[in-house]
Amino acid sequence: MCGFTGFWGAPTQPAEALCALVGRMADTLAHRGPDDRGVWADARSGVALGFRRLSIVDLSIEGHQPMSSADGRHTLVFNGEIYNFVELREELEREGVAFRGHSDSEVLLGALNRWGTARTLERVVGMFAFACWDQRERRLVLARDRLGKKPLYYGSFGTTLLFGSELKALVAHPQFAGELDREALALFFRHNYVPAPFSIWRGVKKLRPGTWLEFSAAESGCEHVYWDALELATRVQPLPMDALEAEEALLEHLRTAVRQRLFADVPLGAFLSGGIDSSLIVALMREASPDPVRTFTIGFREQGFDEAQYARKVATHLGTEHTELYLSAQEALEVVPHLSEVWDEPFADSSQIPTLLVSRLARTQVRVALSGDGGDELFGGYARYHLAQRWRRVFAVVPGGVARGLAQALERAGARVPLRLSRLPRRTLRLAQLFGARSRTSFYRALISHWDQPERLVLGAHEPTTLLEHNTLAGRTEFIEEMMLLDLVTYLPGDILCKVDRASMSQSLEARAPLLDQRLVEFSWRLPLALRVGPAPGKQLLRRLLARYVPLALFERPKQGFSIPISQWLRGPLRGWAEELLDERRLAREGVLDPTLVRAHWREHRDGRADWGYLLWDVLQFQAWKERWLPECGGGP
Repeated sequence: MCGFTGFWGAPTQPAEALCALVGRMADTLAHRGPDDRGVWADARSGVALGFRRLSIVDLSIEGHQPMSSADGRHTLVFNGEIYNFVELREELEREGVAFRGHSDSEVLLGALNRWGTARTLERVVGMFAFACWDQRERRLVLARDRLGKKPLYYGSFGTTLLFGSELKALVAHPQFAGELDREALALFFRHNYVPAPFSIWRGVKKLRPGTWLEFSAAESGCEHVYWDALELATRVQPLPMDALEAEEALLEHLRTAVRQRLFADVPLGAFLSGGIDSSLIVALMREASPDPVRTFTIGFREQGFDEAQYARKVATHLGTEHTELYLSAQEALEVVPHLSEVWDEPFADSSQIPTLLVSRLARTQVRVALSGDGGDELFGGYARYHLAQRWRRVFAVVPGGVARGLAQALERAGARVPLRLSRLPRRTLRLAQLFGARSRTSFYRALISHWDQPERLVLGAHEPTTLLEHNTLAGRTEFIEEMMLLDLVTYLPGDILCKVDRASMSQSLEARAPLLDQRLVEFSWRLPLALRVGPAPGKQLLRRLLARYVPLALFERPKQGFSIPISQWLRGPLRGWAEELLDERRLAREGVLDPTLVRAHWREHRDGRADWGYLLWDVLQFQAWKERWLPECGGGP
């Protein structure tokens, strides 16, 4: 697990100058790789690669990157893990490929050198992003894993192509010209993250999951799709299995995924919330490992926000070496000023705070942590899936004008209700949005939206179309399955995986997600929906599997989520910080957001007349990001 960066198209300079520049870019990623630093340049072509290494597999010098093939043709920088590298290595050795060390990086490089990009990407199982320079063909390949676990940004400035694991590496290049992309910002306020292929900087893109790009003198970024989640999910044929057969087959897939993710030359453990997904992963780790499993949990003392008590009971039952840390609000709030450095693009999922803190806790003992990410999207675990399925059936038969009129009347009344009902304006607003949705995809879009009309908020913005407007699944799946698939290709990589990657890597910790093994994902799509999801609250198959290891009483409870009391904090200990960032004169001078709209929401929330915490967190995270990365926009009243 590491970070890399590079550029191509630099003016003619000596190799030493290119290496010095790319080294400075790579040093912005030192948190992703504190153990080793490498640079490489081809002065004749103007190509340079920089690397920071977090040593996980093959701690020797043989794992050093940038890594060149024995014949000198290919040079690779690679972030991630290839979980089936042992079997790929054996196959390559039978074809005559020799290896110096035992890292998965060297196996990936050997495969690219022997098989080429397309065949290699078909064969590898893992989480990854990489850049590979072909010296003979003068060709650069950028690639990203199927589900988007590892990040990769790229963009051209003048004649120079820049790329890297995080935006801060691109910003460090002298030719980078940072201009805020207001269209991407509008998307951020709808989603609370910037979805691929957009980024917050004009001219910079995120590489989409399951794709690779080819750059050469003749081709300027030819995109190849090697794995399309929506296309695959809608054409697979269901397996003729009963419930017990499906349960056994899923268990074998999970055992394989967990076992392969236990391969490391450093200590590893797991995040444990006490919920179904993480508890099942820990149970299978305990089954596969001869040593006790180390587990980590963060707890909050605020009522309704603490899952540590449940994790403790599961850990005791499974016999793990459990570490928990209860945090005061003040301790949690101390990380808030640093969020815009960790997420160098606006990002406003407030569970970023506990994710960052549990990563910091785990890093005190281990270098690798397994997580339960992916279970909700694959097995229907979000409560909104089941609620939306019912709501959609009801709303579809109600005349839109009547429904919207009623919802808007309730919304107006909501501004005058007492504090104990302060969620009413938010809920009635959401009702108005849902009643106005006349198709399944527009209903889903309304369901997941934060700011429903971000063009009103972002001055001069025009919101681009995304997968949510393409209606790609209409008529081919059940609505609940359509929501799960859309989450898999939007919310999962854009929010969940981005959150975990930046939080864990900021602490030099590698996070692995067995439930997102591509083979398990593809298998889950072949199971009948009623079998894998079942009735509310969903996750029927995962529940049945977990019951083999953990008593039902320890995990059968309403889903809580990894949340924090952000609305309370904005009225309390974060109020001064928020007031400064949301000052009306400051907003007007900056000229990015509508000051009247922002201040109206802030006053209602601050005074206890409405709960706009999640909308204001979006605005505050953008304002904090802008203060860090666009200081010329101004700061302070």
